Amino acid sequence: QVQLVESGGGLVQAGGSLRLSCAASGTIFSLNAGSWYRQAPGKQRELVAAITRGGSTNYSDSAKGRFTISRDNAKNTMYLQMSSLKPEDTAVYYCKLSPGGDVSGSGVHYWGQGTQVSVSS
Repeated sequence: QVQLVESGGGLVQAGGSLRLSCAASGTIFSLNAGSWYRQAPGKQRELVAAITRGGSTNYSDSAKGRFTISRDNAKNTMYLQMSSLKPEDTAVYYCKLSPGGDVSGSGVHYWGQGTQVSVSS
C-alpha cells in the first residue's frame, strides 16, 4: 500500500550536482520522518541525511556542507540535493519514511527501490 518512488540518479562528473526525489503514496507523508541512505558495493548501508516531521535536519560528516535534505508536504515528496560530488559518493541511494518519527527506531519503516548515483573522476 505504501509506495516510495525514487528518481534523479545518474552519471555525473566529480564536482557536479544531482537532485534526488522521493515521491510517496499510501501514507500520511507529513507524519513521517524522512531519511536518505546509500550503499556502495561491499560496504554497509549508511545514513547520509535525515529530516524530522518538523523540518529539522541532520547530516553525516561526509554529507555535511554538500548535501541538503528537504521535504514538500504538499507534494508528498522528499528531496536530496547533492553538490560538489566526489567519486566516493558513488552508491545506490535509498529514501526511507519512518512513521514513528525516529529514522533509527524499531518498528515499521518504508523504503524506496533505490536509484544509482555514479560519480566519475
